Amino acid sequence: MSQEPSRNRRQRKKMHLDEWAILGFEFSCTLDKASESDYGLFFDSLEELVSTQHLYMTIENDSETFEGFVTSADRYGNATEEDRTALETLMNSHSIVKDVKIGKLVDAFYEL
Repeated sequence: MSQEPSRNRRQRKKMHLDEWAILGFEFSCTLDKASESDYGLFFDSLEELVSTQHLYMTIENDSETFEGFVTSADRYGNATEEDRTALETLMNSHSIVKDVKIGKLVDAFYEL
């Protein structure tokens, strides 16, 4: 008796369901203590990736971890496997970044 209610196209769009779902992924890592120029280089390259790939990134940072969520900046766009790979490659290319974890693609509205 607990079937999913049938929704029309307009309702699915308003609720970001099915073909209108917005996919994204989580990431986390730790940043070693480094010089300001090392941090600047890392964050500049991160900013360049986000702008060239047309991504939105929310970031949380405490003294131990650097983590966040990534999704597409395009309307009704989705983060892709290529975006995940690009972020992982970027993070692994900087010596100040350790313990990189990139999550799988999930529905940004309903999986968090």
